[in-house]
Amino acid sequence: MRGRRAKVLLEVGVRESEASCLAATAAGGRATSTRRGAGYLGRCPRTSALACWAVFAALALTISLAIAPRPHIIWKPIPYGPMRKAEMAAYAEKHYGIHSWRLHPKVIVEHYTAGNSFSSAWNAFAANTPDPELHQLPGDCAHFIVGRSGRIYQLVRLDVMCRHTVGLNYVAIGIEHVGTSDAEILHDHAQIRASLELTAWLVDRFHIRIRNVIGHSESLSSPYHRELYKPWAHQTHADWKHRDMDVYRGKLRALLRADNAR
Repeated sequence: MRGRRAKVLLEVGVRESEASCLAATAAGGRATSTRRGAGYLGRCPRTSALACWAVFAALALTISLAIAPRPHIIWKPIPYGPMRKAEMAAYAEKHYGIHSWRLHPKVIVEHYTAGNSFSSAWNAFAANTPDPELHQLPGDCAHFIVGRSGRIYQLVRLDVMCRHTVGLNYVAIGIEHVGTSDAEILHDHAQIRASLELTAWLVDRFHIRIRNVIGHSESLSSPYHRELYKPWAHQTHADWKHRDMDVYRGKLRALLRADNAR
């Protein structure tokens, strides 16, 4: 059960276990030093190891209770094999100076699909179509699509880059929402609830600051923005404008506070 009281009790348990661990380790160290002085190499006492394990177990449980719960996510992967990973690494080298397809998330970017169905967005990402300007692969994709029903679909693993936001693909998780405007999504109760629960879980999982949860239109203001291809250095999109993301971030903060209070 998640709750402030449970977390307090566990933190007290961690401190008590840590004290026991330190005391037992110190005692073990003195005993071992005495035996070494007598020409005997002894082992650390069993009580020391048990006390240390108690610290680690209590700490791990405390941390797990502090994380926002993982929402229900449907795994619906697009084709992303070795060839597409190689294409992503080449893209990252050209645009970020990093020859890697691996993602280390620090930003979450919210998008909308400008369409009316999950399947049309999934098919577009799965097609791996070159961009119309540079004719470069890989094609666009996002890590998640949130449907109008509130269903959350994951398309790509979270340690793999996706091409969804110029200047930020090397650090950003992309979340698409089926829809054609910010307002439409903000006023769809099931969809916005699912989106916020997903984002809250990702924020806690990857220790991402709320200010780094941004809309696509805010990409140029991100401190992580980097684009080596000069014609794209100031390129962004109009989806999820700043005023709408202020509303979104306010709802996200409220959800995280509610989770921590439970």
